[in-house]
Amino acid sequence: MVDHTISAASNGARPAKANLWQQFLKATEIDTRLMGMVIALLIIWVGFHVLSDGLFMTPRNLWNLSVQAASVSVMATGMVLVIVTRNIDLSVGSILGFVGMMMAVTQTKFLPVLLGYEHPLMWVLALGFGIVIGAAIGAFQGAIIAFLNVPSFIVTLGGLLVWRGCAWMVTSGATVAPMDTRFRLMGGGADGSIGATASWVVGVIACVFIVLSILHSRKQRKRFGFPLKPIWAEYFMGLIGCGAVMGAVNVLNSYYMPVNLARKYAEAHNIPWPDGGLDISLGIAIPVLIAIGIAIVMNFITNRTRFGRYVFAIGGNPEAAELAGIKTRWVTVRIFALMGALCAIAAAISTARLNAATNAQGTLDELYTIAAAVIGGTSLAGGAGTIVGAILGAIVMQSLNSGMVLLGMDTPLQSIVIGMVLVVAVWLDTVYRARTR
Repeated sequence: MVDHTISAASNGARPAKANLWQQFLKATEIDTRLMGMVIALLIIWVGFHVLSDGLFMTPRNLWNLSVQAASVSVMATGMVLVIVTRNIDLSVGSILGFVGMMMAVTQTKFLPVLLGYEHPLMWVLALGFGIVIGAAIGAFQGAIIAFLNVPSFIVTLGGLLVWRGCAWMVTSGATVAPMDTRFRLMGGGADGSIGATASWVVGVIACVFIVLSILHSRKQRKRFGFPLKPIWAEYFMGLIGCGAVMGAVNVLNSYYMPVNLARKYAEAHNIPWPDGGLDISLGIAIPVLIAIGIAIVMNFITNRTRFGRYVFAIGGNPEAAELAGIKTRWVTVRIFALMGALCAIAAAISTARLNAATNAQGTLDELYTIAAAVIGGTSLAGGAGTIVGAILGAIVMQSLNSGMVLLGMDTPLQSIVIGMVLVVAVWLDTVYRARTR
């Protein structure tokens, strides 16, 4: 009799706990897929931190990780739209290499003749030229896909080979360096960071933006008669968002310039060098700010514009979208043009970080970009995907690479791990969608 009573009590407690958890998720409207990705990322970080004897979760490594993930993050935001419409782009790495080479040649051979070296507009013209080339390449490939009905896999596979060959032909395989001083700021480094004070200002602005967005969302819900979140849920999400932002800023500000660079910085700014040295924070790197800015713009495009709604409508049901009057072919061209422009921005970040353009630049970046989008929850079946998820996916990919390098794993073994992670991510996506139907 006693055993029966205990069993009944324990069975009744589990649904109560489950109901509390479900009520919490419903009240806060947290995306469980994104929450799962964040938890998985934390597990990866803690695991590598333990295995590397405390080297992974240091300000230095996390700062480098953020910079290294920037270029792939930029391209992954565009890859979300491509995959959502049931297409694929295998040429993004080659476009990055070709456009990077063109921008490098422009600012080392052509513009100096016209403007002189270190002209203030050189980086602007080089970047603008690269974006135009990238958008034109993307639009060209998109037009072939949309109007000639050639599968995107074939078109972009051809582009992978063509643009890689074009990158070699520009300089016959030679490396082009160095880049313009202002252009190099887009690659990060000691000069390409905004410092501690400006980083805290950016963090405060981000927190204000989070609070205003929560207030605006609540106002819109009330205006149109939608159910409102509980006040505690609004406070909770605001605290979580602001806490994550300020915590990230604190970590990035905790990484200081190496002694040699700090000494040069002090000499350049006439700062006395004390006996104990100077701790000069690097703060947020410029490529990270670029990636965040691109993510915000792309998130706005996908969620707040007619073009974004068309993209998801096409991915959900192309035939219905066509019958609804959406010009699906032109939307496809615009998607690939946007993807090409984002490749150009990623090329600028990569070229600036290397301070050179090489023929091997961007090799395998197409696989990392696709993997970031898919791991971030973008369905290969089309119709579903988020920009935030793609950014998280890029961070996961770079975290795996960074952790395996710290552990001294061989490159072939790293490729094996990345491939397995990608397969598991697609399998989990399949299982998740099967359960939600």
